[in-house]
Amino acid sequence: MLLDESDSQLVLVDYQARLMPFIHESEAVLRNAVLLGRMAGQLEVPVWGTEENPAGLGQAVPEVRGLCRKTLAKMHFSAVADGLADLLRPAARQQQGGNARSLPKHLQKPAQPAEQRNTIVLAGCETHVCLLQTALDLLDEEFDVWVVTDASGSRTERNRDAAFDRLAAAGAELVTTEMVAFEWLRTADHPLFREIKDMVK
Repeated sequence: MLLDESDSQLVLVDYQARLMPFIHESEAVLRNAVLLGRMAGQLEVPVWGTEENPAGLGQAVPEVRGLCRKTLAKMHFSAVADGLADLLRPAARQQQGGNARSLPKHLQKPAQPAEQRNTIVLAGCETHVCLLQTALDLLDEEFDVWVVTDASGSRTERNRDAAFDRLAAAGAELVTTEMVAFEWLRTADHPLFREIKDMVK
């Protein structure tokens, strides 16, 4: 099973200014998060962000925040508890045309389902807390969850690696930033192949 760009959304969890200095290998983690967001933008994959208790931990770093369509402020460790699933599953759109609201209900056109993207590519901090709980809740919501290991971090390697073990056992796919890039592209014939390849290299 490979990632499909047309079915993917990217969620960047809690890359916050006051937290990042304490994350193990934080420079590489942040660099890969920004790369994911830039690639997603080029490929028209929706990008969402979260911030845990922004009043206490500050906003996401500008280079991540600027890549996101919306950044969800949250107080729960799982972003799903604060509405992430609602962002990822857009509401159905009502058909336009005429004065449909004045028609009896049985004559109104049904709402059209919004575009559904069920594959969530997830990366963030801290891996063993907010990313883990968000990923497990997304799995419960029947999303396909792919966790980008080299763009995710914790204060300690042990906590990070324990989270990866648990996520894999729960059914999440573990991938790297380059795996995401080349699975989204699929072929060297993709019109954005050179541009994405240059970003990765």
